[in-house]
Amino acid sequence: MFDPLKAKARVVLLVSTTFLVGVGIASVLGWTSASHAMPAITGAPQVSESAVRAALDLSEAFTNLADAVTPAVVRIETRRPAPATSSRDVPEGLRRYFDSPRRDGEPRPPRSQIAGGTGFIVSPDGYILTNNHVVEGATDLRVYFPDRRYFQARVIGADPFTDIAVIKIDVDEELPTMALGDSDDVRVGEWILAIGNPGFGASTQLDFTVTAGIISARGRGLALLRRNLSNDPRYGSDLSAYAIEDFIQTDAVINPGNSGGPMVNLRGQVVGINSAIASETGVYQGYGFAIPINLARRVMEDLIEYGHVKRPRIGVVIDEVRPEDAEVYGLPSVSGVLVQSVDPVGPSAGSLRAEDVIVSLDGQPVGYVSELQAEVAERRPGDRVRVTVYRDRRPVDIVVRLGEAPLNNVPSVVTANDALQTHQLGINVELLDAEQARRGGYPGSGGVILSGVAQGGAAERGGVGRYRAWKLVRINRMQINSPADVRSALDGVEGGEIVSLYVQNPDGDERVANVRMPR
Repeated sequence: MFDPLKAKARVVLLVSTTFLVGVGIASVLGWTSASHAMPAITGAPQVSESAVRAALDLSEAFTNLADAVTPAVVRIETRRPAPATSSRDVPEGLRRYFDSPRRDGEPRPPRSQIAGGTGFIVSPDGYILTNNHVVEGATDLRVYFPDRRYFQARVIGADPFTDIAVIKIDVDEELPTMALGDSDDVRVGEWILAIGNPGFGASTQLDFTVTAGIISARGRGLALLRRNLSNDPRYGSDLSAYAIEDFIQTDAVINPGNSGGPMVNLRGQVVGINSAIASETGVYQGYGFAIPINLARRVMEDLIEYGHVKRPRIGVVIDEVRPEDAEVYGLPSVSGVLVQSVDPVGPSAGSLRAEDVIVSLDGQPVGYVSELQAEVAERRPGDRVRVTVYRDRRPVDIVVRLGEAPLNNVPSVVTANDALQTHQLGINVELLDAEQARRGGYPGSGGVILSGVAQGGAAERGGVGRYRAWKLVRINRMQINSPADVRSALDGVEGGEIVSLYVQNPDGDERVANVRMPR
């Protein structure tokens, strides 16, 4: 007879036995170990605060600095006419969209492109400093604030020769501003922050990029402005000579959208305007450059007051000092600016001379051409400046009253001719005949023309290459009238000695290049 209670007991016993056997097998195989237990995670510092106190203080300084200055940094959005697209550059199937009017018969509106950069507010009533290349050619300007408000802006003035522009917005409130420091006081190795507000459109905000770095160098002349102006038909190679390039170099990351943003010191003062990068790709590769704020402030004041820059001039043609120049003129170091010629009716006429070496301006040392140009540019026409020069191997102080630069009085460059003679210095010369004089703009024939400079030769390394197609009038103290005179003048020069080459352009302006004879 079937007993339900006994059957139920047998089932319970079977299940229990099976469970115990399973547990035993799992234990033997290690399946019951705590292999998936939560790991112990700690948040305790691994280094004591005292050991990294200096770094923590610097990090806190960067944070406080960014909080203090970013409210005055704005994004500038520009709208420009897009370059015209020829239907010949478009696939055949799409040409009708470029050549034909709209369906309603109306002509298609001109296309435009949107670009932008950064600026910073310098006055509570809405004046903003930025780069000329940020706003140049814009038909519409908008300035965006951190709270996403934007205002229409207008250009007060722009200067392509320094890449500075001033724009203004009209608001009914007092705006936050940036403090302007003294760029003459910045030192190589000093910490700075480069601040940008690049934007890249309303839907993709990259507001307030803050990067840290140090001042890597001062007085960098990159020829960026000069090259751009030279390629611009409005200016050309003549007017491009008036470009002022005296960049502050930094290793802080600067990319194109940061153009026009402030470079600030650890006291929150603007010492430069982020302006350029040295790159083969168009993005940051380790070198960033800023316009010194002292120069920018001087340009800004003129743009606001006059609408253009009253550009001072000292009235000399200058060149970099090379080791050979330092030896010839008795300089204490390879530093200074060599005066090549003096405008006979300019502000320095009768005071400065060709082959003077300018070593300081109002007591401020001048080591390079770009430094002298920047020092002069920070002053105004009519200012009196004390120029210290080396003359006859000793320093002399001379007072010059600065004139105003005419931007249409730069001598043109003459096209070079084929060379007939080659010499050890790496120069090629030929007689200047009537046809060559006519083509080159010389008032008459006769004499010797510098028709070529060998690449990599001593003359090219000495800077003679810029004087191709100029007349070679003297070597040292010997007058040159023929290629034979050149040979005679050079035959007696030993290797290692310095040769002074005097050249003259069609306007009669004379230059000197001091070149060491190869050994």
